[in-house]
Order: sequence, then structure tokens, then C-alpha cells
Amino acid sequence: MEAHNFFLTLAVLLLAARFLSELAIRIGVPAVIGELAAGLIIGPSLLGLVSPDATMKLLAEIGIILLLFEVGMDTDVFRLAKAGSKPIVVAIAGVVFPFGLGYLVSHQLFGMSLLTSLFIGGTLTATSIGITVRVLTDLRRRNSDEAQIVIGAAVLDDIVGVILLAFLYQFAASGEMSLAATGKVGAYIILFMLLSPFAAKLMAFIIDHFDRRSNSPGLLLTMALSLIMLFSYFAHAIGAPEIMGGFAAGIAMGQHFRVTLTERLHIPFSAYLNRIFAPSPKLAHRLEGQMRPLIHTFTPLFFVMVGVSLNLNQVDWSSAFVWGLSASLLVVAVTGKLVAGFLINEPRLQQTVIGLSMIPRGEVGLIFAQLGFANGILDAQVYAALLIVIALTTVVPPFIIKWIYQLNDTATARIQAGK
Repeated sequence: MEAHNFFLTLAVLLLAARFLSELAIRIGVPAVIGELAAGLIIGPSLLGLVSPDATMKLLAEIGIILLLFEVGMDTDVFRLAKAGSKPIVVAIAGVVFPFGLGYLVSHQLFGMSLLTSLFIGGTLTATSIGITVRVLTDLRRRNSDEAQIVIGAAVLDDIVGVILLAFLYQFAASGEMSLAATGKVGAYIILFMLLSPFAAKLMAFIIDHFDRRSNSPGLLLTMALSLIMLFSYFAHAIGAPEIMGGFAAGIAMGQHFRVTLTERLHIPFSAYLNRIFAPSPKLAHRLEGQMRPLIHTFTPLFFVMVGVSLNLNQVDWSSAFVWGLSASLLVVAVTGKLVAGFLINEPRLQQTVIGLSMIPRGEVGLIFAQLGFANGILDAQVYAALLIVIALTTVVPPFIIKWIYQLNDTATARIQAGK
């Protein structure tokens, strides 16, 4: 893309995102719906002003990485740990049910090949953590108990999704299933998620040390951005999604991440290490103030590009096969994730919200579908049906989540008024 066209495209994306998100808020809809609608309007689906080229996708990737960095800063790992096995149960069920049901519907009901059916099932396992988090943020529920479970489950879902994609891609390329190779990728990803927050915390301590003694403006912002990009690169290098690097860096630089070493462990320099791994509320506060404008600028680009990538003109709207397949897969896509929320011991409201929050497929589902289509695993009709499912599961759940919260708030207010 030439420079002047890039500037015009970026201006159109930013203005469309801001205008439609403001409009959405004014009519009582989560802002993310306005941004997704902006992408559908200015993208190939309607006006064709913007196409999903590599440059715009890269800017969108920066947006989602920064959003996950902000999520990481607000995530209390220890509070997340108190949720115990709940995020794990939700994540596993949210993968197993859609995958198994998607495979059965495709293979048994529609007679598709083994590889095509597996790829369809894999597409339905996706959860867009970016859209899920943004919806809960718009509704001011990101720090709720159910949001913590959803965040944990969505992160695990992303990890499982990457492993599954590697597994299916290898099967498509070689015709063989190598559990050893797939397990190696999984081990690398898990090891990265366990160790990276500690490495990032050490670097955050160094950044804080120099920032408090520096006379040059912007040092903290520059160093923090460098840390985020560096860990995103490391995440990609070991086979994990880049957003995991931003999430790990956010956990480390937030005020909740702490490690305390007791003298009984007999670790050298334990007192010094305790100081390094202590919470940094002042650093977190300064960083949040400096990062917020960047996050609010780049994050909408991601959601607009999700809408741009959904080219609904590729759907054969007159095909009975497309509608039959998409309707069947939509039932699987919704129930498979919704059931996952009801497998944990939580109040009914929280169970429902958790299940609904896992439904949006967004960019993760698109990656599966586009890879399958580009490699000839999915034909045009199957790809079109998946586009319909991805679009509906991405756009509709935020409305239902907001409606459920409103009903609950209204009922609570009536009960309190009756007292």
C-alpha cells in the first residue's frame, strides 16, 4: 500500500470506528458492536472502501496486543487462581463440545470428509478473548467474578486453539497425526505462560528504576511498549499467539502480581528478590495514564478490521445447503459454549454470562476458516456457512449479555425498593 493511500485508509478506519462506537453507546449498545458494524460498512461487505490487507491487519494486531496488555494489568493472578478449576472446566468443555458436535454434524449429517469435518469442528472451538473482554469492559463488569473466570477460560481456549490448529494443519499437510510434534508446541506455550511474567517482572523493575531517575520524557512509555512487543515476538517464536506476550507483560507490570520468598526456602538474595517481585502500584498508575490514549486509539482498529474481514458478499445467500449447514453449525456453536458455563458451581446469572461470553468467535474463528479455505480444505459453500456462523456468534451475544445484566439490575432494584 502506498503511503498516501495508507494515511487515507487509516483516517477512514479511525473516524468510522469512533463515529459508530459513539452512535452505539447513544442507543444503548456496547461500543464494540459499533466498531464491528463500521468494519462491515466500510469493508468489502458493503462500501468496499477498505480491504483487509497486511498493513491494516498489522495495526489491528497491535491493537489487540495492547488491549490484552491492559487486561493483564487489571488481572489479579491470585484472584484468578482462587477460581480454581472453574476456568479450566469452562475452557475444556468449550473446546470439546463444539469440536465434537461440529465434527459429528459435518461428517454424519452432511457427509463431509474427515479433514473437512475436523477443520469445521476446530473453527467452532474458537473464542475471541478480545471481543469478550471488550464487551465486559463496556458493561463495566471486567472486574467481576464471572469476568475473571471468562478471562482465564478464554486464555486457555486460545492456547488449546493454537495447539489444535497446529495439529490440524500438520494433518492437512502430511496426512498423518503426530502427537509428539503437537505436544511439543503445547509444552512450549505452557512453559512460556508460566515463566514469561517473572521475566517481564524483572524487566519492569529495571524500567521503573531508570524511569524514576530519567530526565527525558516518554522513557516509561517507550520501554513499556518495547517490552510488550518483545514478549509478543517471543510468544510467536515458540508458537503461541502474539497476544499472549502482551497479556504476560501486562500481568507483570500491573499492581497485583507479586511473589514472596520465605527464608525457609534458603534462596540467596531472597530479600532483594522479594523487592523486585513486589507489587508496583505507582508504576502501574503512571503506566496506565500514559498507555490509555494509545490503547483507545489502536484497539478500535482491531474490531473494525474484524468487521472488514467478514466479507459477506462471499456468501451464496440463495443456497439451501449454505443455510442448512450454517443453521446446524450455529446451534452447535452456541450450545457448545453455553453448556460450558453451566458445568461449574456458580449462580445462574454468572453461569449464563460465562457461557454467553465464550460464544464470540471473531478473529480466531476467521483464522481457522480462512486457513481452511486457502488450503483447499473448505470449499466456497462451507466457507460461506462458517462466515455466517462467525458473524452471528460475534455480533449477537453482546446484546444478550447486556440484556441479561439489565434484567438482573432491574430485579435487584425492585427487591431493594420493596425492603
